Amino acid sequence: MSKIRITVGDLELSARLEEDLAPATCAYFRTLLPWDNRIIHVRWSGESMWIPLGDLHTGLDFENATSHPAPGQLLLYPGGPSETEVLFPYGGTCFASIVGQLAGNHFLTVEEGLEHLRPLGRRCLWEGAQPIRFEAA
Repeated sequence: MSKIRITVGDLELSARLEEDLAPATCAYFRTLLPWDNRIIHVRWSGESMWIPLGDLHTGLDFENATSHPAPGQLLLYPGGPSETEVLFPYGGTCFASIVGQLAGNHFLTVEEGLEHLRPLGRRCLWEGAQPIRFEAA
């Protein structure tokens, strides 16, 4: 399973797990599927959304980590100085928190539905939290 379907309300996207670049993160993420949560707009990172996971302990180290993901390159931040989270960029992003710049594991890349990213980001910004579902495609 390397394809993931992401559904947010009436929007559907298809993404590829980055299994060669982030194998441990992808394996961990697969254990969550199907996964329902809520996505909100970021406070510090620019044009991005996030799923806060609080003090969830993933047991992951950093792999394929970046601070500057492109739109549609999802990151899993395994925790540390800031809380565990999934970052979902839709535009210019420099991953950060109140403690400063962070790097997260790029583990998932949107391949279909990229045209929905900006409208989804605006929806989260202006309408608040949105339900999101990740499942094997």
